[in-house]
Amino acid sequence: MFLWRKPRERCKNPWQDRYHRLVQEKFLSLAPLILLTKLDSCYSHSRAHPSRDRDLNSPITLRTRKFLSNRLLQRRQMVLEVIHPARPNVSRSELQEKIGELYKTPKEQVSVFGMRTHFGGGRSTGFALVYDSQEAMKSFEPTHRIVRNGLAPKIEKASRKLRKERKNRGKKVRGTKKGDSKKK
Repeated sequence: MFLWRKPRERCKNPWQDRYHRLVQEKFLSLAPLILLTKLDSCYSHSRAHPSRDRDLNSPITLRTRKFLSNRLLQRRQMVLEVIHPARPNVSRSELQEKIGELYKTPKEQVSVFGMRTHFGGGRSTGFALVYDSQEAMKSFEPTHRIVRNGLAPKIEKASRKLRKERKNRGKKVRGTKKGDSKKK
């Protein structure tokens, strides 16, 4: 007859374990100290807010990853890593200038998009495209990014709701009067 060995039961309360008891004692001895320092930092009005201490002119570090020279689209493309420890964020125009200097092209030929700031701040990643010419940028870049860079005017059109209302109004009229009903 084969006897099964009963598995060792784990204690329901982890503080019963010797190691956990030691950790608990150590923590409880330090807890009042930690709590007091937290309260002091929260309620002291003499200190300035940490975000106000940040300098918007502090230096940034640019790193490029996954660099690819795309001859078909006449551009160089890369993943952009920006390290900005003393700043909350870096503007797109500033990044365009820096990348333009780095790759010896005018900032109008640089497209930066998809920038995401990592949790905790100090580091952002995004995507950058450096075009060989402005004509190549205008032909291959999506219209919304061309407008964002200021190379083309924004096309003003009626709101989506208004366009749908006009379309449905036009359905109710037949023949040549359709165009007149859409104008109203």
